[in-house]
Amino acid sequence: MALHALAYCERLFYLEEVEETRVADQRVHAGRTLHDAEVDKNREWQSLELSSEEWGFRGKVDFARYRDGRLVAVEHKKGRSKGDDAWESDKLQVTAYAVLLSEHFDKPVPEGRIRYHASNRTVRVSVDDAALDRLRRSVIRARELSLSLERPPVTDNENLCTKCSLAPVCLPEESRFAAVIDMTDDAASLLKPRRLFPKDDARRVLHVVDRDAQVRRAGLQLVVRNSTGEEKKYPGMDVGAIILHGSAQITSQAIHFAAGNDIAVHWISGGGWYVGGVAPPAGVQRRLRQYQALQDDKLRLRLSRRLAEAKIENQLRFIVRQSRTRNARDKVEVFLDAIRNELQQISRCKDAAALRGCEGIAARSYFSALAQLLDPSEKHMVFSGRSRRPPRDGFNAALSFGYGLLYREVMAAIIAVGLDSTFGFFHAPRTAAHPLALDLMELFRTTLWDMPLIASVNRRQWTGEHLSISKKQVWLSDEGKRLAISLFEQRKQETWKHPVLGYSLSYTRAIELEARLLEKEWSGEEGLFARMRLRG
Repeated sequence: MALHALAYCERLFYLEEVEETRVADQRVHAGRTLHDAEVDKNREWQSLELSSEEWGFRGKVDFARYRDGRLVAVEHKKGRSKGDDAWESDKLQVTAYAVLLSEHFDKPVPEGRIRYHASNRTVRVSVDDAALDRLRRSVIRARELSLSLERPPVTDNENLCTKCSLAPVCLPEESRFAAVIDMTDDAASLLKPRRLFPKDDARRVLHVVDRDAQVRRAGLQLVVRNSTGEEKKYPGMDVGAIILHGSAQITSQAIHFAAGNDIAVHWISGGGWYVGGVAPPAGVQRRLRQYQALQDDKLRLRLSRRLAEAKIENQLRFIVRQSRTRNARDKVEVFLDAIRNELQQISRCKDAAALRGCEGIAARSYFSALAQLLDPSEKHMVFSGRSRRPPRDGFNAALSFGYGLLYREVMAAIIAVGLDSTFGFFHAPRTAAHPLALDLMELFRTTLWDMPLIASVNRRQWTGEHLSISKKQVWLSDEGKRLAISLFEQRKQETWKHPVLGYSLSYTRAIELEARLLEKEWSGEEGLFARMRLRG
């Protein structure tokens, strides 16, 4: 039972202990290695896993030793002490360890000691009646929280959040900002949240396109062997995801390594469709809240309306910008008027079906306008209207392949947040595609794929070698897939400034941020989902 986390912050306890959320940042890794690297291990008991039926908790006592003829619990901390005293959360933790040791050895343990390495100071903690009473009250509170589906609010002490490893998951600054989102723009601008959500994920995404390639594990490395037998090695800790295209293989050992090291594994078919991925088992409370919330018709309609507005506004702004750049405003004006009309209709829609109708009509006008924005001398990527299964031209083949990559990216974010991708709010479950992933994709289709694809076409990066044409069907060749993947991965790393939160982050992180903001919509901290917009 994470009593140390409970004393630090009830929300942290709930995320870690109840929702089973774990994020290991540099401070956490430093703490884990502290005992192995710096502690004198002579004449000590180490890593004793003990439990107490009387108290109803268990724990891993890092160290126990005899001092002055008495058994004491010893806890090592990498940070600094609270002056001459110990931090309250550390006192509670070492008291719990003393209780476990006392029961295990059937001896009194009247004292705990906390060694703060940054301060080079050891603080003694008395395990007296007052300490035991505080421990008892903490255990009762922990049980109450464990039985609740309601996540505790963010702490009032903002300083705690700056040092918390779960800040990128908790999003405390965004929650505080959501509470004042209805204030005037001037007032809200003074309360812009501090960045606690990382700008980017430094780990690489490993795409395996060669159909005869195999991924295997070698120690702490991932090894990719291509069809010619050539091997490339990648440090496992530097890889965030493995994407296997077509018939590329991966060994069971590599999958186990990935599952144990927070590395996502996804399979995409040769045609670019998402096949599946490895999802860790977690997030029971989050999913129960999701199921309860998305049965509320009013909530579903509110989220659907906001999502449709965001998608259509982004499409509209992109067409306006691109037509200005290519001096083609007169060619797209009729389509812009049609998109604006559907945007105005959204506020009058009374159900999701009507919203989907507006979104569909706006999408037809959007794709019609896109065709006017391509270089007319381009021969290989002529766009003759949207066609999906199968794609009828090279542009549609690239469009569908890119959307497949985006779908995979969104699925990874949903898995990371712990939501159920099969339970959405806007798309009806009519295909094998997961509705919630399709919902979130709508926020990023234009920005993450349409824009870089059109730019690449107009730069004349596409040739006949990038396409595989079979009668009336057109697919991307392996070279075409590599080009599309390159464009997509480059786009993911570009940064973008959130118009409401006011800080910049990569598109990869923007997808995860929107998934987390969506989860907040039914967790008592609504108001920030689907606020992203392209600059006009």
